[in-house]
Amino acid sequence: MEVKLTIQERLKDLRVVDKHLTLEQLSEQTGLSRSALGNYESNDFKDISPFAVATLAEFYGVSTDYLLGLTENKNHPNTELQALHLNDDMVKLLSSGKINNRLLCEMALHPGFLQLMTDIEICVDRIADMHINDMNQLLETMRQAVIRKYAPEDHDLNVRTLELAQVSEDIFYSHVIHDDLDAIVKDIRAAHQKDRTTADPGHDTAATVEEVQEMLEKAFNYEGNLDLKRAYYICQSLKIDYERLSQDDQEALSRIARKSPVLTTAFSQRGKAAFYQQKNSGKKKRKK
Repeated sequence: MEVKLTIQERLKDLRVVDKHLTLEQLSEQTGLSRSALGNYESNDFKDISPFAVATLAEFYGVSTDYLLGLTENKNHPNTELQALHLNDDMVKLLSSGKINNRLLCEMALHPGFLQLMTDIEICVDRIADMHINDMNQLLETMRQAVIRKYAPEDHDLNVRTLELAQVSEDIFYSHVIHDDLDAIVKDIRAAHQKDRTTADPGHDTAATVEEVQEMLEKAFNYEGNLDLKRAYYICQSLKIDYERLSQDDQEALSRIARKSPVLTTAFSQRGKAAFYQQKNSGKKKRKK
């Protein structure tokens, strides 16, 4: 998921994405120097004058609070809660940080969200229940009439078809709402494939079996007791230089690793494997 934009990123995003301008063009239209504008968008530049902030905010049609990273709203920084029709519990939830408000906004702005809300409203208000019940009753009446008239054998195709055609309200709504929500989530997921904080689908971050075996081998051969070996393995898996850790950090990591039943089992089995490997190797040498 995309993280919160910095001031520099907001300025560049507004210039390139919203206005499609070069620095030279922006300089001509705002009266600010090209070098100053370039510095404002530089990652290591922190000092932007109030005049420049006000000028750029007016030019881009956004609030100064948005440019300074104080709000995520470009144009509605002071909208009254009454106009949003939110109750106190909803305001408290949105302000708590317990949910991803940015993702919630993306879902609400998706073209299929209005359809989802409509279907949920129909489900909650039981608007379609009568029609579903009428349809099911009609199918059941037809099924009973076929049974009385033709006395079909068990597992008759037509009778079973009329039975399966009857749909419960729960199944009907679960499919309808599920399909609506699936479409929204899939589209948002696709839109975030290139985000800096989204996993690259073309890169498998999980270690291979060979890599795990190699790390276990190195850790098991590391000088020290089993606690240190486990800690060394954890550092390998996280690409941390164990030797550069302080002694306190090494000991703390060792105490944590000692509590892992997975590592305890892995190193126990690794020790047995190494023992049998050496034993078999010795037998082969003796045969020669």
